[in-house]
Amino acid sequence: MRKIQKRQWIMLCVMCLVCITASAQRVREKTRLDEGWRFSFGHAADPRKDFGCGTEYFNYLTKANSIHNEGPYAMKFDDSRWQEVSIPHDWVATLPFAPGASHSHGYKTVGYKYPETSVGWYRKVITIPAADLGKRIALQFDGIFRDARVWFNGFYMGTEPSGYATQVYDVTEYVNYGGENLICVRADATLEEGWFYEGAGIYRDVWLLKSAAVSVAPFGTFVHADLKAPYDKATVTIETEVHNHALQATACTVEQRLLDADGREVGKADAASLKLEAKQTLSCRQTMTLSSPRLWSTIDPYLYKVETTVRVGGQVTDVYETTTGFRDIAFDAERGFLLNGQPLKLKGVNMHQDHAGVGAAIPDALQAWRIRQLKQLGCNAYRASHNPMTPVLLDICDREGILVIEENRLAGINTEHLRLLESMIRRDRNHPSIILWSDGNEEWGLENTVQGTRVAAAMREYTRRLDPTRPSTMANAGGTQLVKGLDVVGFNYIVQNDVDNRKRQNPAWKIVGTEETTGCGTRGVYFNTKEQPGHMASMNRGTEPGILNVIARGWQFYAERPWAAGLFYWTGFDYRGEPNPLSYPAHDSEFGILDYCGFPKDEAWYLRSWWTDEPVLHIFPHWNLQGHEDEEVELWAYSNCDEVELSVNGKKLGRQTMPKNGHLSWKAIYQPGKVVATGYKNGKRILTETIETTKPAAKTALKADRLQLTADGRDLSIVTIEVQDAKGRLVPDACPMLNFTLEGDGRILGAGNGDPAYLGEDHPKEKDCHAFSIPAFNGLAQVIVQSARTPSVLMLHCSSEGLKESVVSITTEQP
Repeated sequence: MRKIQKRQWIMLCVMCLVCITASAQRVREKTRLDEGWRFSFGHAADPRKDFGCGTEYFNYLTKANSIHNEGPYAMKFDDSRWQEVSIPHDWVATLPFAPGASHSHGYKTVGYKYPETSVGWYRKVITIPAADLGKRIALQFDGIFRDARVWFNGFYMGTEPSGYATQVYDVTEYVNYGGENLICVRADATLEEGWFYEGAGIYRDVWLLKSAAVSVAPFGTFVHADLKAPYDKATVTIETEVHNHALQATACTVEQRLLDADGREVGKADAASLKLEAKQTLSCRQTMTLSSPRLWSTIDPYLYKVETTVRVGGQVTDVYETTTGFRDIAFDAERGFLLNGQPLKLKGVNMHQDHAGVGAAIPDALQAWRIRQLKQLGCNAYRASHNPMTPVLLDICDREGILVIEENRLAGINTEHLRLLESMIRRDRNHPSIILWSDGNEEWGLENTVQGTRVAAAMREYTRRLDPTRPSTMANAGGTQLVKGLDVVGFNYIVQNDVDNRKRQNPAWKIVGTEETTGCGTRGVYFNTKEQPGHMASMNRGTEPGILNVIARGWQFYAERPWAAGLFYWTGFDYRGEPNPLSYPAHDSEFGILDYCGFPKDEAWYLRSWWTDEPVLHIFPHWNLQGHEDEEVELWAYSNCDEVELSVNGKKLGRQTMPKNGHLSWKAIYQPGKVVATGYKNGKRILTETIETTKPAAKTALKADRLQLTADGRDLSIVTIEVQDAKGRLVPDACPMLNFTLEGDGRILGAGNGDPAYLGEDHPKEKDCHAFSIPAFNGLAQVIVQSARTPSVLMLHCSSEGLKESVVSITTEQP
């Protein structure tokens, strides 16, 4: 009996401990606010068409919450005719193209010429329980483009001019506890912040934050480790800011635990005590020793978690978790970039933040898919050009082992500039993936002036004060002065920076190639013709005088110099805007190694050849070159084989030795038929690739990257559509109209085809789309299928006139 009672008592104690721990965990809540939003256009030039915003007798700047408020920020406002949308949302994605619109932003009808589509309003009503009285309540917007004004229950919260800054608003005192609460946002995209497509609206996540009155401040921890070879131990430092939201002074203790990836405690710091006055924020600094740390790397991106517990009077008031990783990074003037003491060449790309079918409103699962496509190229680094990243993308880079240069939007040293710099660094400095802060990009007005040296040096020191564990840089387009104030010198393009000579003159410089051209063009286009406006053949094939395989120029330069950290190609994916050197109807930049959908161009195989260890053999162009019969065609091979042998229509053209980091070429007279390439390694045949002239398109084939999704309303599958002939071969010049229907509880979020001059729709206007049409481009198209919140079997059908219908089945399951 006693044994039974003792066992029951132990179980009861364990259950109580679990309940107490669970209760403590629930003290802090973070809820995604992605559904139930209402949207409407306002007007950038006429307040009468902008719902009378600011025209009241006492407007929102005059009184805290005037009884005269009639606009969308008033609870009584009728938004029943507004469109229902979910977040993330980019309203520009559904706007038409126009030749008179902004060239840099992809000819979409937004900006100062289009006041009727440059302002967007959002409203959402949420209920906050009466039991939350006494907690700190806040709203967090990860990104709104741009010039965002926010109201809560009619009270004006503030304005954030930048479209890339995270905004946190404390709404505690304004909450209607036990009732409805109104969130209202006005975004104004009239002014461009960058020189590339930026979208508009609440294009990143929105969160409702709840915490105890005494709790860790937003982004209030900074975890860093002192690591030295042989890396048998690490001194981990945790700096924590604790805020007292209450009206009374109080004392608290702060405890720190370090957990490994399996949740086991592997380190603990001595508790710190703080005495907080009402509304005061104080900091504490604690350390612990970690034995035999498992280092974060590109091969093994191992993550730890710091659990910060705040107690008041012995009671837990907050449990705040910080995910991080420990690694030793350095930029060296002789050895380049070092990760955990070993030189590692940066194989990077520059990336903007938009994708076919969704614009700038990229869901989390699509962010992860894009990173996986880059990793297939051998890419190990990502430069966020030219703005702070969305937080979830940094989480993905942490998990995937991608090294990051995170970039500030605008260089400067006054309050506005430094506020945004601090916002980025304080939010993101716990991410192990970040190896370098970029304080700016190609500031032409500063690069050749003494003021540039001063500004760069001042920003460098401000950056160090916020994060002494990482160096900083600015990308330089050829100037001679700004670079004198940098930790690491970033060069954009070796052709406009005499890098070798400048290194000889400045041997102590640490150097990275922040931009280098890919020379890419339109996927599947090999001839420049007037019949294809908006398309261009790759410059790598000599379409520009004096330029041949220009993608190799950058990699060969940085690969051959031990002192160079590596390079970042411009760009990883095509992006909307800057269609240079073309113009309308071209609306996308075409220098991506992957097109706007993520379909690989030929140059992707150049990088796979020299950035990966997998055997690679790729020959091009395709052999559907109708209209070029009897013309001489140059055939190329990208490969890491020692030798490649080529035959065309049965005629052997010879066996050649592959130059390191180079390519091979043969000339042949085009006639329909077959091209066969054979790759040799150490004298043995290891690969064969065949390209053939196909028959006409006969069917489509659908391939989903994932066949099982989570039914959470956010998860998605990327479906690739191939146009094939009767033998199942991709028809590389087929562009039929494709019609899609979706059965089941889900939606077609967007579609694309990679055509940089396609002027039709790629994003549905309705929220829950089940039917959409888009043409294939050079044999390919893409559909993004998103789950709903109930389990379902989704059936995506594809039909096209004269082609056999195809279907793919995707299952969604409970989280």
